Amino acid sequence: MQPTVSARLPHLTSRLQGFGTTIFTEMTLLAQKYDAINLGQGFPNFEGPEVIREAAVSALRSGENQYCRMYGIPTLNAAVARHQQRFWGLEYEPETEITVTSGATEGLAATIQALCETGDEVVVFEPFYDSYRACIAMAGAVDRIYTLEAPEFRIEAERLEKTITAKTRAILLNTPHNPTGRVFTAAELEVVADLARRHDLIVISDEVYEHLVYDGEEHIPIATLPGMRQRTVAVSSAGKTFSFTGWKVGWTCAPPALTHAIRTAHQFLTFCMSPPFQAAIAVALDLEDEFFEQLRNEYAHRRDFLCKGLEDVGFDVLTPRGTYFVLADIRPLGWTDDVEFCRMLPAEVGVAAIPPTAFYVDKDAGRHLVRFAFCKTLDVLEEGLRRLDRLG
Repeated sequence: MQPTVSARLPHLTSRLQGFGTTIFTEMTLLAQKYDAINLGQGFPNFEGPEVIREAAVSALRSGENQYCRMYGIPTLNAAVARHQQRFWGLEYEPETEITVTSGATEGLAATIQALCETGDEVVVFEPFYDSYRACIAMAGAVDRIYTLEAPEFRIEAERLEKTITAKTRAILLNTPHNPTGRVFTAAELEVVADLARRHDLIVISDEVYEHLVYDGEEHIPIATLPGMRQRTVAVSSAGKTFSFTGWKVGWTCAPPALTHAIRTAHQFLTFCMSPPFQAAIAVALDLEDEFFEQLRNEYAHRRDFLCKGLEDVGFDVLTPRGTYFVLADIRPLGWTDDVEFCRMLPAEVGVAAIPPTAFYVDKDAGRHLVRFAFCKTLDVLEEGLRRLDRLG
């Protein structure tokens, strides 16, 4: 993640120089300043199911308000295990293979801190979630970048293998992929798995959008591939699926030896997560299949609504197959710089978006794109499109 200013920050350790204020903070402040429709940051403007909120309230009132055990309350660990078996056919032992974390971000941080030595290399696919490289840097490790090239954003075996060296420790995978919306295929995941098996690598798999897939696409956890369960750390969270992003309830699933290492780091980062929210997410994970089907259908409708509207404005739209983000090419509108475009939008158009170069080391690869979020109600999306129509 690049800073919004180029000056060296005083007092900040050399490992974190270059990681300044996130682009999300900058764009959110601009949205607030100009009363803009915020289609940038990825949080819903609506609440999750009432039954989940009431479960949190019940836990609060019943006195579940003190420190709990470090790796998660028993009911949530068990619920995560049931979820992994129910949806992906993966069996995890709740007490030795599942760790509850402060969101997926802390799960990723604890995993990288625990498993990477100073100088180890971690392969990262760009564009990437902004915390990845910061977590790697804080561990003293080094990122090795594989660029997913627009508009297909595919994983290619020969090119990926060139990122592997004798120092490579792990591959950090994200599918469904933010911000491109790719849902990597079985063949692409086998490319990653083959490299991991041949080079004895760990795969850290960020799967927070596991239930947000469309058009008949299938999320395939890489741990389901032959020989991969024992070398995969799967990371997910409740925020995206249940629309409670502020609760920050996440988890890791990994074999006992990897889990023991992750818990060693986790206990010194956050120790434990809020017990009432854990209790509520235990209820959420056991919701009927209809909830997850309705979630996909509603998001697919929002996606189609936003993509059609952006096309009508004049963008070239890269329709996502997963997540709740869409990338749009700004060149048909006469723009070539995503940061300039996104800094202009709130003041002159009344909409906030995210410039994807914040997720790239190779800035030229993403400079022509802008990311919009469709985790909003239809009336908000409609108003955002109405304002964006001024660009046409």
